[in-house]
Amino acid sequence: MDVSALAWIVLGGIIVAMIAVDLMGHVRKPHAPSLKEATWWSLAYIAMAVVFGFIVWAAWGSGYAGEYFAGYVTEKSLSVDNLFVFVIIIAAFKVPREYQQKVLMWGIVMALVMRALFIAVGAAVISEFAWVFYLFGAFLIYTAYAQAKQGVEKPEHHDADEYHENALVRGVRRVFPVTDGFEGGKLFHREGGTRYLTPLLITILAIGTADLMFAVDSIPAIFGLTQEPYLVFAANAFSLLGLRQLYFLIDGLLDRLVYLHYGLAAILGFIGVKLVIHALHENAVPFINGGQPWHGLPEPTIAVSLGWIVGVLAVTVVASLWKNKKDARLAATAGAPEAERGGH
Repeated sequence: MDVSALAWIVLGGIIVAMIAVDLMGHVRKPHAPSLKEATWWSLAYIAMAVVFGFIVWAAWGSGYAGEYFAGYVTEKSLSVDNLFVFVIIIAAFKVPREYQQKVLMWGIVMALVMRALFIAVGAAVISEFAWVFYLFGAFLIYTAYAQAKQGVEKPEHHDADEYHENALVRGVRRVFPVTDGFEGGKLFHREGGTRYLTPLLITILAIGTADLMFAVDSIPAIFGLTQEPYLVFAANAFSLLGLRQLYFLIDGLLDRLVYLHYGLAAILGFIGVKLVIHALHENAVPFINGGQPWHGLPEPTIAVSLGWIVGVLAVTVVASLWKNKKDARLAATAGAPEAERGGH
């Protein structure tokens, strides 16, 4: 894939424009977005991601467009898992509803910058060492197991007590003075000649750095679908920048996606196996097949990969909705006799 400097500039311009629209149109005027606002803006972000995919199609062909769409859908589905942690962090810091957009926006921008660094390093390593696909594949297969296990152990409700500040956030608190409470929408507050950080800034740092643990599995996952840094970064950018409005759209509904972790496990496991097969096709490791490539298994095509990802997500959502409906019906049935007894 031949990507010119102009193509990178255009992508960067689109991302900066999206951030500017968010900052000037939403974050600058603190408010809790309505369901209607969150819905329309979520659809707008998805539409922009889809349009960009067709631009990739027109410029580089359907093959690369397929890689981009597979990467975008994967990153979007994995980013929903971020929201569970964001809910816990925002609840732990007791961020007022009207300032949550600002916290999410700057936290996501911080996460995007760090992911860009991850992608640059990952692309450089892959171009030099093909054996790294073995490591990526093994890691994703293990992560798939952990996701499935988390689905079994996952509590029904997410409590603010589940959040524990990471080392960076604790370090910032030790070095810089922090106000006891929020000072409106300010990130810094000056009082008595001393400049303080506010809990709003601490929350942004917490969200931005929390995304690092998600990048550890999502970046190898998308490299399993495309090795083009341009497509990897674009898919990450569009999925992350739409996350803020998605938070308000499905806030309160996250716990209804009871089978989400199983779906993510199936996706990550599939990509992990795909990476191992790809590594075998490119094999040069001396103690594997005598250092010769092995083509005993076909590598899933991008069409098969995209079909698997979309299919698993569809089954996950439908099964989750069915489970919630069934549980509600059983709860109503169990409550009926008690209501009848209470009436006598």
